[in-house]
Amino acid sequence: MALIEIRNLAKAFGTVKAVDGVDLDINSGEFITLLGPSGSGKTTVLRMIAGFEDPDSGTIKLSGQDITHLPPYDRDVNTVFQDYALFPHMDVLANIEYGMRVKKVPKEERREKALKALEQVRLSGYENRKPSQLSGGQRQRVALARALVNRPSVLLLDEPLGALDLKLRQQMQIELKELQREVGITFIFVTHDQEEALTMSDRIAVFDKGRIQQLDKPAAIYEKPRNEFVAGFVGVSNLISGAAAEKLLGKKGTFTVRPEKIRIEGKGAAGVIREVEYLGPATRFLVELDAGVRLVVLQQNSEQSAVDVESLRGRKIALSWDKESEYQVS
Repeated sequence: MALIEIRNLAKAFGTVKAVDGVDLDINSGEFITLLGPSGSGKTTVLRMIAGFEDPDSGTIKLSGQDITHLPPYDRDVNTVFQDYALFPHMDVLANIEYGMRVKKVPKEERREKALKALEQVRLSGYENRKPSQLSGGQRQRVALARALVNRPSVLLLDEPLGALDLKLRQQMQIELKELQREVGITFIFVTHDQEEALTMSDRIAVFDKGRIQQLDKPAAIYEKPRNEFVAGFVGVSNLISGAAAEKLLGKKGTFTVRPEKIRIEGKGAAGVIREVEYLGPATRFLVELDAGVRLVVLQQNSEQSAVDVESLRGRKIALSWDKESEYQVS
């Protein structure tokens, strides 16, 4: 039995269907990401699991218990928000102890638990600092420690890394996944960042227009998208359809070929390089094929320099890829 069972969950705000009949099972101890653009329904699902929004219909069960309409404080879940929601006048230790103090946990017990939680998020020695004396990454760790200190069955994370700069965000992605493995608690993570979802998740639920478009492991989401939306939203994808598909692939339908699967070679589909973007480790090319379609190509810079690749703009070339790289999405 799944730890969380969601059945036919729906929520509308006025005439807008934010969540439209979602079914989802979440397993104990897994890191699952709800991924999608703004307005896709992912955050509303998270808020209904937390108890901050009441569903119009459907059910949510946690460990077999129906929690659909329970208040947030009666659910064995905790939430970490993007803005951290720390009390500025309290030091780190007091922030972490706050929930336990409200529940009348004895002082010695809550102090012991809070210090252990700080150790888990690698902030031992910071207990007497105020939030204003911490970096963004450190404040995020304090928010995590406060959420984890009572060992909830589920930790809900609402775009918790969104306020961090890119380098710190990437570092926190690794640390958050390591922490999840260490504590063994189910993490439900909401983001619109595809790379973040692919990096951290055991499974990804891709949302659009209030529904789950695909639920699968990261590699399957990326390599075998179920439809055009998933192919276009998760990473960069080349969609080939209509006359171009018949001419290039010899078959009807809509197909996706990822940019890194395409090779620039002497033989293959003829075209012209219209744009070149030097990315450091790799170069991205926009190639206009004679077949009437534009493809993005990603090539590693193992030998070429920035000067070399710039000279390729406007050059006639040919592209090729393996048949296995063509995946039909419609």
